[in-house]
Amino acid sequence: MYGQQAGAPGLWRRITDAYSRLLSLLLAVSVAILIFPVTLQIFSRFTALIPSYIWTEEMARFLFVWTIMIGAMIGVRESTHFEVDLWPSVSRRVEAVIKLVSRLCVLVFALVFVWSGIEFTRFAWFRFSELAELPLWLIHIAWPITGFTWVAFLGEQLVDDVRTIAGGETA
Repeated sequence: MYGQQAGAPGLWRRITDAYSRLLSLLLAVSVAILIFPVTLQIFSRFTALIPSYIWTEEMARFLFVWTIMIGAMIGVRESTHFEVDLWPSVSRRVEAVIKLVSRLCVLVFALVFVWSGIEFTRFAWFRFSELAELPLWLIHIAWPITGFTWVAFLGEQLVDDVRTIAGGETA
């Protein structure tokens, strides 16, 4: 994980650590729940014992979107989602500069997710899914939440990179 600093940054890291643990739990729960409608779909296609449930496809789609978004949030937190090692072994400062540039690019995507996600959610606010009649904002809100989460996680990583470049505390 990340190093601990005194004061507010240390508190911020404890909050984001707790949030990251919550996301990991939610990811496990969403995958476990996702197994149920998908299994019903599979069995209903091959046996007459179980009626064909159409709502299971929609529920699986909702859960799949949330599973992907939660996984993406965790991936940014752990610096594994958008990171590709292309550079040879370099000093910590040079590595921090490379990571800083990379994270700034991811930050642009995060801000797009926030901005567009808010509009996307507004569009779906009073709409309902056709089969299960679930409010569509429940799925659309995943985009701005993902964007805000990326911004929070990237913020602490950017601070670590700047400190490493400046020669201060390292991550």
